[in-house]
Amino acid sequence: MQRLPPFSYEPARSVAEAVALLSKYGADAMPVSGGTDLYANMKQRLFAPKVLVGLRPIRALRFIAYDDARGLEIGALATVRDLAESEIVAARYPALARAASSISTPQLRAMGTVGGNLCLDTRCNYYNQNLDWRAALGFCLKNGADICRVAAGSRTCLAVNASDLAPVLQAFGAAVHLAGSGGERALDIAQFFTDDGRNALARDAREILVKIALPPAQPGTRSAYRKLRQRASFDFPLLGVASVVWLDGAGVCRDARVVLNALGPRPVEALEAAQCLIGTRLEPEALAIAADAAYKVGKPMENAGTTLAYRKRMLRVFTRRTLEDIAGVGAPA
Repeated sequence: MQRLPPFSYEPARSVAEAVALLSKYGADAMPVSGGTDLYANMKQRLFAPKVLVGLRPIRALRFIAYDDARGLEIGALATVRDLAESEIVAARYPALARAASSISTPQLRAMGTVGGNLCLDTRCNYYNQNLDWRAALGFCLKNGADICRVAAGSRTCLAVNASDLAPVLQAFGAAVHLAGSGGERALDIAQFFTDDGRNALARDAREILVKIALPPAQPGTRSAYRKLRQRASFDFPLLGVASVVWLDGAGVCRDARVVLNALGPRPVEALEAAQCLIGTRLEPEALAIAADAAYKVGKPMENAGTTLAYRKRMLRVFTRRTLEDIAGVGAPA
């Protein structure tokens, strides 16, 4: 049986108190809300914080609110289940509700938070193992060694972003709001993630994520999300494809975004794939060309379940299926 390492728990009842506690304990502390991923990683000794700063008592951060002028705002402590079952989200941002409903199991969706899913630690077959396994193989860049076990010549960690919500939020053009000792700041979500799996978030250790903001839903907006995984439930994505398109009154695509995830430390926007859709009525030929463009952009590594060749091939398949969902011709996921 794997046991948690010793730690103390300090509950925070406000954002200011959480920031103060993280500043007080410095590198010895980590924030926790649902803990569905953090506690499992602690059991594997991937983390061993001496202090966990509990965010769950901060009730002001559990909300989902929509306004036609401001758009959608999601508190970081809204649960994944809150998001999956929100009628507002399902009506105006359906891909986001679908992504939330694909995460883990009903029990863990009820416990895990939106902020926690965005801040998931990056994953890799060579890293997400117990301490004895990693020590026997030899540690990697993410463990403080000087070699990447996936690509020996890489100077950066290639562990993958495993969030289902991240690519959808990026496709919608969301912003994340962080609170620290210097006050609150907002970042475009694409800037929130980095290219190095060791430090994959542009978040200071003394900051906490407080909310996510999405632009107002516009008429003619369609969205979809597809997820490749080994099992029909519970699993992290081996590939995630999110797309949002904006159609004019005549049904012609005037703008689009296609975002791929679980291929590297950050979601990847397939700009050429989106460009292939603009000016079309989402005809089958346009969807196929866009899927080919996404296939060229995605570069999976041998650091997740299944083979590299299979994940690469599924890039085209899942992009096509995601776009068919938007066009209204796709089979149910």
